[in-house]
Amino acid sequence: MPTRVKICGITRLEDAIVAAEAGADAVGFVFATSARRVTAERAAEIVAKLPPFVTTVGLFVDPGAEDVEAVLREVPLDLLQFHGAEVPAFCAGFGRPWIKALAVAPGVDLLQSAARFSGARGLLLDAFVPGAHGGTGVTADWHAIPASLPLPIVLAGGLTPGNVADAIRAVRPWAVDVSSGVEREKGIKDHDKLRAFMRGARNADV
Repeated sequence: MPTRVKICGITRLEDAIVAAEAGADAVGFVFATSARRVTAERAAEIVAKLPPFVTTVGLFVDPGAEDVEAVLREVPLDLLQFHGAEVPAFCAGFGRPWIKALAVAPGVDLLQSAARFSGARGLLLDAFVPGAHGGTGVTADWHAIPASLPLPIVLAGGLTPGNVADAIRAVRPWAVDVSSGVEREKGIKDHDKLRAFMRGARNADV
């Protein structure tokens, strides 16, 4: 099966279009405090111009229910991604499929977490950086990820065009997720890096 690819931290239409044209399966919009944060209005404008069959993902960090609902009223998101301390019932409360982000950190039992979040479509496994919720450029500890996780893995954390193939071969995730690794500056994608990342991901599947 080909490894799916999500390009996260999209803030501009041109970056979303290049991602789609390069073969990305999904694009992500950050609705949490971040240099990559985008307004619901702007995200809706971008989503409206995407070609078909590109999954749109909204990233939230410990939002209020009203915050998520306000975004969903404006943006037709396909999938929700929760990066904070949200509980399963909260994640499942919006009538959308969802994934839960977890840090690959010392003392975190990923098998236990997978059981707790069994209603998720998958687990996004990111690097552990105290006080941060993704987009740090720090590489996750691939070897700390159990091979027997019962949910699909979305691998994130420090992925770049130079290491994505190695990451896929080491972990064999369902998907990979990149933000800072294909940027020119925060929130602005480097189109050459983005295309190179896609080539690296595809080469790993050969």
